[in-house]
Amino acid sequence: MANIEQIVSAEVSEPNPNIFSNCLKVGDQVFMSGMTAGDNQGGVLGDGSAEDQSRQCLNKIKTLVEEAGGSLADVVKLTVYLTDINHRIDFGKVRKEYFNGVMPCSTLIEVSRFVQPELVVEVDAIAMLNSGSVE
Repeated sequence: MANIEQIVSAEVSEPNPNIFSNCLKVGDQVFMSGMTAGDNQGGVLGDGSAEDQSRQCLNKIKTLVEEAGGSLADVVKLTVYLTDINHRIDFGKVRKEYFNGVMPCSTLIEVSRFVQPELVVEVDAIAMLNSGSVE
């Protein structure tokens, strides 16, 4: 039976204790909670645009998967939440900065809002370590 290991990084703020984990590693699988551009103090990282918020989300995912011992090439699934479906163009542009070749599986969902009203993008991810890119 695989042990569950909490993955943390000084670059990605952890939620308050006993609420949820940002990232858990179970064997070679890495599960990440929804990442936003929130700074964990009620503010937003970057310039606040949908494009920059997308970049902040994927930066956090990259940081956590690397802290778990992998790379973005190991990411096999993304779930993207947007408050405006028209932001999919911004997210798609940024996704191409982080992923190439065979892309991770992806689900995109429009939602009415997030906990912080100025947030417009949230992304969660699943990675399979040591998988590299799909052939």
